[in-house]
Amino acid sequence: MPPRLLLADADSAADALTFAGRADRFTDEAVRLQASGGVLVMTAAPLAPRGIGDATPTVLAMRTLAADPELVCDLVVEASALSAAPDDATAVQLPDTALSPAWAGIAPPRSGWTAREGIDASVLASKAQGGIARVAEAVPTDAGEDVVRAIRASVWGAPDDELAGLPLGAAFAAMSMGFISGAETARLFTSGPWTRLSLDRGHVIVRGPAVMGLTPVRRTGATDR
Repeated sequence: MPPRLLLADADSAADALTFAGRADRFTDEAVRLQASGGVLVMTAAPLAPRGIGDATPTVLAMRTLAADPELVCDLVVEASALSAAPDDATAVQLPDTALSPAWAGIAPPRSGWTAREGIDASVLASKAQGGIARVAEAVPTDAGEDVVRAIRASVWGAPDDELAGLPLGAAFAAMSMGFISGAETARLFTSGPWTRLSLDRGHVIVRGPAVMGLTPVRRTGATDR
């Protein structure tokens, strides 16, 4: 029998497969699965750099689901390889092989978050749609992968004042992963270099400072007298 995840109920299992399907379409195709204490945390990376010199920001999408209390795991697998178990509606089958993308080694804090002023979901949706249009207009016909990634990094990595200085990619992650639904204000939290946007359907986590709360850069070394 293939390895599997046991969720709390059939709805949670279906939700896990929906998240995996979106991750397969809009991310680097991997999803991290962490479970303990009856909770499954699914994480994907709608945006993440590949190698030195790649300016793409690290933007993670996270969703928590109710799981079997005895389920304990921490692994990264190909999103498209997750499938429904044919004999159990509460289970999700896993592939035999795990992955190790660089972004999966980045661990946002579990506590110590400070609340900030939230961002309306309609602003996130508008910014995401505008960025998608900009990427589409900028990508030339028959562009290679390196060119496409450079354009995406330029558009999605740009800080946006209406997103509290977060990169535009945070809005892309919220929309592409299905976290935006109806009228809602995304709660905004910061912890050190991390910023988290929390919506009812999931969380977007960005590594790197937002504009708020930054202190001036001080010069080091010798100074003129």
